[in-house]
Amino acid sequence: MTTATGPDPQSPASHAADSHDLIRVHGARVNNLKDVSVEIPKRRLTVFTGISGSGKSSLVFGTIAAESQRLINETYSAFVQGFMPSLTRPEVDVLDGLTTAIIVDQQRMGADPRSTVGTATDANAMLRILFSRLATPHIGPPGAYAFNVPSVTASGAITVERGAKKAVKATYTRTGGMCTRCEGRGSVTDIDLSQLYDDSKSLNEGALTIPGYSVDGWYGRIFSGCGFFDPDKPVSEFTERELADLLHKEPTKIKVEGINLTYEGLIPKIQKSMLSKDVDALQPHVRAFVERAVTFTTCPECEGTRLSEAARTSRIDGISIADACAMQISDLADWVRGLDEPSVAPLLTALRETLDSFSEIGLGYLSLDRPAGTLSGGEAQRVKMIRHLGSSLTDVTYVFDEPTTGLHPHDIQRMNGLLLRLRDKGNTVLVVEHKPEVIAIADHVVDLGPGAGTAGGTVCFEGTVEGLRAGDTVTGRHLDDRAKVKEAVREPTGALEIRGATTHNLRGVDVDVPLGVLTVVTGVAGSGKSSLVHGSIPAGAGVVSVDQGAIRGSRRSNPATYTGLLEPIRKAFAKANGVKPALFSANSEGACPTCNGAGVVFTDLAMMAGVASTCEECEGKRFQASVLEYRLGGRDISEVLAMPVSEAEEFFGSGEARIPAAHRILRRLADVGLGYLGLGQPLTTLSGGERQRLKLATHMDDKGGSPAVLVLDEPTAGLHLADVEQLLGLLDRLVDSGKSVVVVEHHQAVMAHADWIIDLGPGAGHDGGRVVFEGTPAELVADRSTRTGEHLAEYVGG
Repeated sequence: MTTATGPDPQSPASHAADSHDLIRVHGARVNNLKDVSVEIPKRRLTVFTGISGSGKSSLVFGTIAAESQRLINETYSAFVQGFMPSLTRPEVDVLDGLTTAIIVDQQRMGADPRSTVGTATDANAMLRILFSRLATPHIGPPGAYAFNVPSVTASGAITVERGAKKAVKATYTRTGGMCTRCEGRGSVTDIDLSQLYDDSKSLNEGALTIPGYSVDGWYGRIFSGCGFFDPDKPVSEFTERELADLLHKEPTKIKVEGINLTYEGLIPKIQKSMLSKDVDALQPHVRAFVERAVTFTTCPECEGTRLSEAARTSRIDGISIADACAMQISDLADWVRGLDEPSVAPLLTALRETLDSFSEIGLGYLSLDRPAGTLSGGEAQRVKMIRHLGSSLTDVTYVFDEPTTGLHPHDIQRMNGLLLRLRDKGNTVLVVEHKPEVIAIADHVVDLGPGAGTAGGTVCFEGTVEGLRAGDTVTGRHLDDRAKVKEAVREPTGALEIRGATTHNLRGVDVDVPLGVLTVVTGVAGSGKSSLVHGSIPAGAGVVSVDQGAIRGSRRSNPATYTGLLEPIRKAFAKANGVKPALFSANSEGACPTCNGAGVVFTDLAMMAGVASTCEECEGKRFQASVLEYRLGGRDISEVLAMPVSEAEEFFGSGEARIPAAHRILRRLADVGLGYLGLGQPLTTLSGGERQRLKLATHMDDKGGSPAVLVLDEPTAGLHLADVEQLLGLLDRLVDSGKSVVVVEHHQAVMAHADWIIDLGPGAGHDGGRVVFEGTPAELVADRSTRTGEHLAEYVGG
């Protein structure tokens, strides 16, 4: 549009608001980033790549997403901000052009017992509405079908004013779907009373053996001063009434030493304080008590469905909501498609779309009643994605952390389609990824490196995929790497027989896992690989399973303590300085008294997220100042714990600080690709792949010893293309030392390197669970009869 005087200054083509099309980062110094500056195009797909520890997560999550989150939090009222953790501004000079960031990471979903795949998405809510409208007999509103809503009946006068009239209601009822026996958890707990107290002692003699319930603490004073029983009488002599008061009494107001308190029986107290939480989130000593004292069994009343009898007997076409939630999602989608009811047509359409998106993302094999805490990191990330696929939001920054983890090459193509769909809706998509199939679809690539830890933290390349391929960076050189299929394979020394395996979706599988060779178990996500390997290969008898699960330990645990590396180091420090080894342990005599050797002071804010602040006395070094005066090879103990593995390997390998025992452990850590990991880095900060490689390092010993079976679950997770080659060399060394190695894996390079392949499928869930191929990689490529065979043949150019 023009006017007599020329172009319209408000013409859309030249509007100032359209010029903000870049996210600009200048001078980022978070973790190992060295004054990094990048410009990321908005409404495009940008992939961040580089070897493990090069600084990808520090740039994407620690800088861009963290600042976006901090700025959003500041838009809330001061009252709301008081309930949120205070986030510090990332160390960066300029951050410009940010939009709202939605982080879709691989953190396990809340392991609350009532959290399921259905409640984590909108699927359950929509199903409940559907049943409240169509199911017979009609039992009430949607809440009547919700296993996390209890039924409530209240009586008393409720005054409702309507104009001049006043109506009085005598009762109030709310119908919920929660099973009254298990309270919507699906399982009930049996508590071994012998683990709660020693009945030969009195309470004052310390009869209670529950962590935290000492005679000297508040609990001791409450139980002694409550007046319900004699604290000096042995528990074995309690009357029936006294024992019931000790174990089961409902919360009762009491007065002890002039203070008003509440007394509650041991069992309800334990259920609230320990059993309502995720067992793995408990402190180690509390977790050990729970595992010792408590057994979980399926609720006999609701048979594990979590629902009341009314909710279980209300049906649509013979299907109850419990049946619907137990179905495989792909089957549930077909069932919903068969419902034709004009009165709920928009709801049926929305429900169908949500269920179809599960299948589209490769999760059609799950069921809605699957507990959220049992999902793998990759599955949890894809469930979170489903929430965003149907979102109406645009101009949002979506941040993904290796979305292909746990995906078969067949599923990676579908994942790529979803990432592009999010971009095409007008969103900025940032992906941290190693897989060449995902890098290939990027509009823009940022490659960090060149090394890991202190050797990384710079931008090696920024531009298009073609530019990366032509560039001389580690990622560019390895982008087109293709492993060749092994021409000569090892001969097995025996076989591990599996007969009639029926774990989860396996259909009476009979298979021989060869020993003394490298065996790869593969198949699409949900085909039954983990069920076969973890559920059917008998543990014990020399079988060690190395998975990606959390390492059980406290937040004080680190690679040095976990691998036993700290022991020889402490002894060497003690010998060199003529003092006790205990001084060089942050959990013993040498610990800083202010933070007790944690390096940070944890402030538990009850209803808010806890805050960890660096200890002011030791400045995060964890040790007393006097301990830091002792040196070995010119370094103090805190400087040694701050070293990455690769530097420590050099340091302890020669010279004054030469410690052969420590050097051996460090060499193993470097062998599994953890050269960049800090010796004192808390284990709680490691990714699943890093945790697995750390466990693997502890199971490797140079002597080989008696043949053992090592079972690995996706060891390539989080590994850069250049590190995969190193991993293959490591797997070969393990086999050559006399071990049998069984690997659950999707990476074609590992498949091509195998001596034997067991392929499960053909599909996921009840469409899988069968062995569709057994043989060598060369036979699989020649055969091409399975999805895996097709993708492997394409990969090796067969």
